[in-house]
Amino acid sequence: MEKFMTIGERIHCISPTIREALQNRDPEPILKRAKEQIEAGADYLDVNIGPAEKDGEELMEWVVKLIQSEFDNVPLALDTSNKKAIEAGLKVYNSENGKAIINSADAGSRMDLFELAAKYDAKIIALCAKNGIPRDNDERLAYCTEMLEKAMELGMEPTDILFDPLFLVIKGMQDKQTEVLEAIKAITDMGLKTTGGLSNVSNGAPKDVRPILDRAFLAMAMQCGLSSAILNPCDKELMDMIKTCDVIKGNILYADSYLEL
Repeated sequence: MEKFMTIGERIHCISPTIREALQNRDPEPILKRAKEQIEAGADYLDVNIGPAEKDGEELMEWVVKLIQSEFDNVPLALDTSNKKAIEAGLKVYNSENGKAIINSADAGSRMDLFELAAKYDAKIIALCAKNGIPRDNDERLAYCTEMLEKAMELGMEPTDILFDPLFLVIKGMQDKQTEVLEAIKAITDMGLKTTGGLSNVSNGAPKDVRPILDRAFLAMAMQCGLSSAILNPCDKELMDMIKTCDVIKGNILYADSYLEL
């Protein structure tokens, strides 16, 4: 079994600090967030530049080269709705320590991102959706199969696809949480990998409640086979919980000092 893969979420244009740093090409706040997440144990860093319609190609190229040159080619997930910007980032990406992840394709208008993934030998997050939130798990699995077939036609390895069943907010869609967990198990049982944006689960909840919801959901999702998640690695209790789940599932060997690993 492979240990759980963590993708750090904190270089995101939704943060005023990061948005301003991206606009001004100010490296310091970006490198600070990168360093914090790497030291906290993140396996990948998600770099979300937003739509970036005006200067996305130049911006993505700049930020990829900045982070990788400072942190020994740390693996990155390239996150933007601008397809040209994703390709610009892939062109300068160094895969020495891990393939790039494209965040993200779907079974609709973003299906062509599989072609970019195949061209640049990248991994890809595949949202099990086409237009909005899928109605049920039959629809999720139909989209999953459709995207898997597309990837296989392009010569991609199934292990390079991270299927995202869409994590839903508990506050507004409490009745759908078990369904999402069942989707994770169904996709895992197909021999495929899964991921999701963990902070979506607790979105809108009180600040002190959010970490509790996220940790509980992630532990349950890992038992269903979840392979990875986009999350806040600076939440130490969350990271300790992941390591503990990995021990219980047999993904890593137990030692009294395992939380320090």
